[in-house]
Amino acid sequence: MVPVHTNINAGRVGHLRFLNYNFGDQGVNYRTMKHAFVFPGQGSQFKGMGKDHYDNSVFAKKLFEQSNEILGFRISDIMFNGTDEDLKQTNVTQPAVFLHSIVAYRTIESASPDMVAGHSLGEFSALVANGTLSFEDALQLVSVRAKAMQHACGLKPSTMAAILNLSDDKVEAICAEVQKETGEVVVAANYNCPGQLVISGSIKGIDIACERMKAAGAKRALVLPVGGAFHSPLMEPAKKELKATIETTKFHNPTCAVYQNVVARAVMDKDEIKQNLIDQLTTAVRWTQSVQSMIADGASKFTESGPGKVLQGLILKIEKAMEVSGVS
Repeated sequence: MVPVHTNINAGRVGHLRFLNYNFGDQGVNYRTMKHAFVFPGQGSQFKGMGKDHYDNSVFAKKLFEQSNEILGFRISDIMFNGTDEDLKQTNVTQPAVFLHSIVAYRTIESASPDMVAGHSLGEFSALVANGTLSFEDALQLVSVRAKAMQHACGLKPSTMAAILNLSDDKVEAICAEVQKETGEVVVAANYNCPGQLVISGSIKGIDIACERMKAAGAKRALVLPVGGAFHSPLMEPAKKELKATIETTKFHNPTCAVYQNVVARAVMDKDEIKQNLIDQLTTAVRWTQSVQSMIADGASKFTESGPGKVLQGLILKIEKAMEVSGVS
């Protein structure tokens, strides 16, 4: 699920967009500074994504063609020439964003992350970056996940909404109140940054919750143009499908910690990583808490790899004294 977009003014060198900040004399221990790589999720796609890499890199072209073969259709053609509507289809969006993210990551010759994280779908890219999953296996899982989520969305009308400038506690309380009173599913789904929380649930539940959020002082309570209630109990059918495939997939010992959405802390155990990946479909994306944990563990530089720069904006809203950059 995509966060609400945030504008960032950034320079550009080749494919590398960068923002630099002067930490000054703030007691920073430069010997413990760590470089975190983060990966975007669904919603960062755009028409023409990845084409520059395909046209200018033999390696990238090979990876795109390999992906076309694994997926059984030419996703590269849709990424380069498809309409916005084509790219919004979950079974296209998720592998497209994943593929672009990994192609971009592998263009960074000096990439050596001390820690990784991904927003929702982006967690699969993060697990390729730290060696937990092979590219091929991760792409297969992403494809299964996307199809399962699309199927689950068709079982019951559902949606998501962005709530702005209301405390997390208040949003959670209103969701719980609506659920108790109506029996409708409404839960906090994406903790994107302070003052930006996305809720997920049935259409009726979301409509009621949005009215109450506005009455409680939310600056905005905006229903999002998504296909269903991602990261909510309504994704349980998709979770079962994904679990069956994950359990037959080879997971390796990671080269560095992944800060997973479900637990918002460093994870190194491959079995725990696997379980968290399964649970992610029906559990909230704790992005704010994950970034805070990474910073607490020494991260001072974040590089976003993949289409767009949404995560860079969120990180700066979580902690403005961070150095952030992006490679797309």
